[in-house]
Amino acid sequence: MSIKKNILIIPGDGIGPEVTAWGKAVLEETATQFGHDFSFDEALMGHAAIEATGSPLPDETLEKARKSDAILFGAVGHAKYDNDPTLKVRPEQGLLKIRKELGLYANLRPILLFDELLDASSLKPEILQGTDILFFRELTGDVYFGEKKRSEDRNTASDLMIYHRYEVERIAKKAFEAARGRRGKLCSVDKANVLESSRLWREVVQELAKEYPDVETEHMFIDNAAMQLVKNPKKFDVILTANLFGDILTDEASQIAGSMGMLASASIGDGTGFFEPIHGSAHDIAGQNKANPLASILSAALMLDTGFGLKEEAQRINQAIDQVLKEGFRTGDIANAITPPHKVLGTTQMGKKILEFLKHAVIIS
Repeated sequence: MSIKKNILIIPGDGIGPEVTAWGKAVLEETATQFGHDFSFDEALMGHAAIEATGSPLPDETLEKARKSDAILFGAVGHAKYDNDPTLKVRPEQGLLKIRKELGLYANLRPILLFDELLDASSLKPEILQGTDILFFRELTGDVYFGEKKRSEDRNTASDLMIYHRYEVERIAKKAFEAARGRRGKLCSVDKANVLESSRLWREVVQELAKEYPDVETEHMFIDNAAMQLVKNPKKFDVILTANLFGDILTDEASQIAGSMGMLASASIGDGTGFFEPIHGSAHDIAGQNKANPLASILSAALMLDTGFGLKEEAQRINQAIDQVLKEGFRTGDIANAITPPHKVLGTTQMGKKILEFLKHAVIIS
């Protein structure tokens, strides 16, 4: 059955426009193949928006976002802000605000390893093979949104790490439901031996676990979780954690997949979903046809699957990527010197190659 959806493209900064162009192209090809009606609009956010309007999230962008069924986003950031921490208006403020305004409280990050990329990771293949993790990172609480203070003499600073019970409950429920549909295991990561906010977190998760007796629930401190993630990643199924810890763990987990250029994510709430690769704006390679577009393409597939419920369409995209990798095609970030030699492609060439395979893909059930 065909569907009609309005999709907003927010390219953002750096390599964002380069990779989202191919995420959009894959969505267009999918719509053609399956008879869906996808309409597209575009908007500014981040450094590009600051340069054009003075705001990292213009009102026009927020209005378009609220009217869309889903958003495909690129990246935000610029070196000038990293080099000058005194700047008051920053690109990342746009990302934090749109999450808050759209009520995007849950960040889903699947860590699914393609066998062809076992050698692209810095970890041993025998440790990695078979890894399939789904992260649930809380997005609208924690130190990112707590009260921030700086003393008058500028020598003391503080950030409030704060959580409310309802914030933990709503994301924990989504994580438990996901675990129920996967391997039935949930690991909640906190620092309850030190932090009061983590003690609330653990208390809420323990209470909810009683409603999901079919899910095996484990609690783990963040430091141990960081170690176990590289020691034995296959032990994890669903990982549930707070904003700050999730930010760190999911970047660490990018090494399992071989590159940040291979990881998609979805920020969801109870309305419009926000889909993006987890990599940054990478200004050092922007405009050089070096960026890996596969994470944006995987984000488009995640949109089709979790956002629109189009599982067959998402599967076809994932299989097209798998076939391209099996043929030995790589972008520079996931290529290595193994035999036979990989065929290293630029951003544009890889995007075209995915479309070529997608057009001739055969669904493997």
